[in-house]
Amino acid sequence: MAPEKKTHRKPAIVVTRYDHERLSRLAESHAARHPKVSDELLAELDRARIVEDGKIGVAVIRMGSTLRFTSDLGQDRTVTLVFPGEADIAAGKVSVLTPIGAALIGLSAGQSIGWTARDGQVHRLTVEAVEAPAASSVAATASVTLRPAS
Repeated sequence: MAPEKKTHRKPAIVVTRYDHERLSRLAESHAARHPKVSDELLAELDRARIVEDGKIGVAVIRMGSTLRFTSDLGQDRTVTLVFPGEADIAAGKVSVLTPIGAALIGLSAGQSIGWTARDGQVHRLTVEAVEAPAASSVAATASVTLRPAS
């Protein structure tokens, strides 16, 4: 008999209507250039519960949120989830159009999720804490222009 492989259900996630619309357009506009991560982001958005913008909890990861997570690799990192043009790994700014960024959107503190790195390895992370985006950060991301992939 083959050993039983442990599987994890993906946790329930919540996304604001505004982020859902922007991120859907972003994923679709990058589908030709980055099909795998675009598909991952769209899959996460498809399973998300969509709430009105003012009805999301402060401990839910959305665009501009700063969060701390631990991983099965022994990492304990603090990052901010951003749009691709703002990404800067040295500054802890992770793009939503990366495998880990797509996995983070909509999670809450205490939730865990598996994600597949670009090298094909599956990892697991747990969100330890979430800080809501600053009002100025929300206003800045609202002005992000989404252009189609070239």
